[in-house]
Amino acid sequence: MTPIYQTSTYVQSIERDDKYKTFTYARGKNPTRNALEQNIAALENCKHGLCFSSGMGAVDAVVKLLAPGDEVISTNDLYGGTYRLFVKVYEKFGIKFKFVPMGDLAAIEAAITPATKLLWVETPTNPLLNIIDIEGVVAIGKKANALVVVDNTFSSPYLQNPVDMGADIVMHSVTKYLSGHSDVIMGFLGTNNDDLYAQLAFILNSTGTNPGPQDSFLVLRGTKTLHLRMERHCENAAKVAEFLNNNPKVDKVYYPGLASHPGHELAKKQMRAFGGMVSFTLKNDSIDEAMRVMKSTHLFSLAESLGGVESLIGHPATMTHGAIPREERIKNGLSDSLIRLSVGVEDADDLIEDLKNAIG
Repeated sequence: MTPIYQTSTYVQSIERDDKYKTFTYARGKNPTRNALEQNIAALENCKHGLCFSSGMGAVDAVVKLLAPGDEVISTNDLYGGTYRLFVKVYEKFGIKFKFVPMGDLAAIEAAITPATKLLWVETPTNPLLNIIDIEGVVAIGKKANALVVVDNTFSSPYLQNPVDMGADIVMHSVTKYLSGHSDVIMGFLGTNNDDLYAQLAFILNSTGTNPGPQDSFLVLRGTKTLHLRMERHCENAAKVAEFLNNNPKVDKVYYPGLASHPGHELAKKQMRAFGGMVSFTLKNDSIDEAMRVMKSTHLFSLAESLGGVESLIGHPATMTHGAIPREERIKNGLSDSLIRLSVGVEDADDLIEDLKNAIG
């Protein structure tokens, strides 16, 4: 097992040769963290990797590559924390953000201007599980000379590798599937571009958004079982989605593994399986009914986050996506009654029975 280097500073060589630059101060580099960065980079087939103190720290570092006057195009179905950082923090610094349905490549092309410097992709999206054509977005980005960054959190490296499809940077909330045990907050950026890596490493060291060695150790342990956990997450989610799809009290089920999902064929092409996330709405489309269901589960715990071994149930409108104005959420299809499931690795029949009893 990789040691936990609980070290803030390192003994130097007075000659200050190349070895001097490897480890000087733990804000810049730490041996345990370096091992994890190389680990996740290898999983994503990336030459370089950087870990951050949170997923939002990783997103923040990417935005810091930009300058006032630059424009970012992102999907209109986006994690609320990313939306909040974009709009509430960085718009006042002169960076413009456009949110379009990125499943429609023509909508992206229509939004491109000479100021467009970054295309921010989530796929599958959070929480509506829309699928975005990574290679299609990359082609648009190359034509516009804009960076393409893919938030790969919902897929994990086990199911999808965006850099292999041409993305400039892959991002993860390591907190989720990579850690897998709901005991770490961390983010990751991976790239094959030497210059981008140097810029991002400079930003990380300058801003101090590095994770600690204990958390790095825990994630190294988590990645050892990533393949086993993801297989079970996907297997269970497929069964849960099928149950919900056949339940007369359920209206819509959002899961790319269903043949009825509009992105099903694209998901089959760019993913190895369909993930562990499922969202749904009820025929009784009221927030009160959604709240009743969420209060009635026993195996699904009401909580934010996702990707741990335990199953979670959440209400995006008031939890993970509460930072997005209601009119924006409704316009983009995120209703007040939408329920999001992070399907864990428990017995699938038990999970289905829990939902069946809760829905009533």
